[in-house]
Amino acid sequence: MTDAVQQRVPAPREASAERARRRPFNWGAATVVVLAGIFAVFLALPIVVLVARSILSGALAQVVGSSAILAALALSLATTSISLVLAVGFGLPLAFVLARRSFRGKWLVEAIVDLPIVLPPAVAGLALLLVFGRRGALAGPMQATGLDIAFPTVAVILAQTFVSAPFFVRSARAGIAGVDRDLEDAARVDGATEARLFRDVTVPLAGAVLAGGLVMSWARALGEFGATIMFAGNVEGRTQTLPLVVYGEFQAGDVDASAAAAAILVVAAFGVLVAVRGLRWGRALDLRGA
Repeated sequence: MTDAVQQRVPAPREASAERARRRPFNWGAATVVVLAGIFAVFLALPIVVLVARSILSGALAQVVGSSAILAALALSLATTSISLVLAVGFGLPLAFVLARRSFRGKWLVEAIVDLPIVLPPAVAGLALLLVFGRRGALAGPMQATGLDIAFPTVAVILAQTFVSAPFFVRSARAGIAGVDRDLEDAARVDGATEARLFRDVTVPLAGAVLAGGLVMSWARALGEFGATIMFAGNVEGRTQTLPLVVYGEFQAGDVDASAAAAAILVVAAFGVLVAVRGLRWGRALDLRGA
C-alpha cells in the first residue's frame, strides 16, 4: 500500500516542474523583466563604451602618467575628502535636529537643505560667488580679515560641500529617525550619557543609512563641475579637478583624452561603491554568524 502511494505521489522536483508547465505564461512579469533589462543596459552601455574606448584607443595609458591628470586626481581626492569631513561635521548635527526635534519653520529648514540638490550646478556656483566672491555680500568682512575665498582651492571645497552635503543630511536624517527610541531609552536607564548614547547606540543602528549617505555625498563631490568652474575657476594645480580636465580636453577637441580622464573618474567611483557594498555584505554575514 505504501509503495503504491509513493508511486502515485510525484517527487517534489517533478511536482514543481509539472506546476511550471501548467502555469499560464505571465505577460505582466515578462514585460517587467524586459523593461528592467532594457533600462539596465541603457544605464550600463554608455559607461562601458566610455571605458572601452579609453582603453582601446590607448589614451588611458597615456593620461595615467600625465602630470596634469595626476595633479587633478590628487586635488579631487583631497578636496572631496575635506568636503566630506565638513559634510559630516556640520551635517550630522543638523540631521539629528531635523530627525528628533519639532519646531516652527522646520519645513523651511528642510526645504533649504534639499534646495542645492535640485539647483542647477551653475546656479549654485553663481550663488556662492555672489556671497563669497571678491565683490560678494561678505567681501568686506573677509577682506578685513585677509580672507580671499574665490578662485583658490578653498573655493573648490566650498563648492563641493555646498552641492554634496545635502545628500548626506537627507540620508542621516532618515537613518536617525528610523532608530528605535526604546533602545535609546534602555541605554539611558543603564546610565549612558547623551553623547555616549549617540555614539554607541544611535550611530551604529543607523550605520548602513549613514554609509549610503557618505557614498552619495562623496560621489556627488567627486563629480562636481558646474559650481566649481563658476566659483573656483579652472586653474591647473589649484582648482582644476578631474571633471574640469574632462571638460577642458573635450573643449580642446581631444575626445579620447577626455574619455580617458572620465574613465578614471568612473573607475574611482565604481571602486568605492564596490568596496562599500562589500563591507556591508561582510558585516551582514558577521551578524548572521553571531
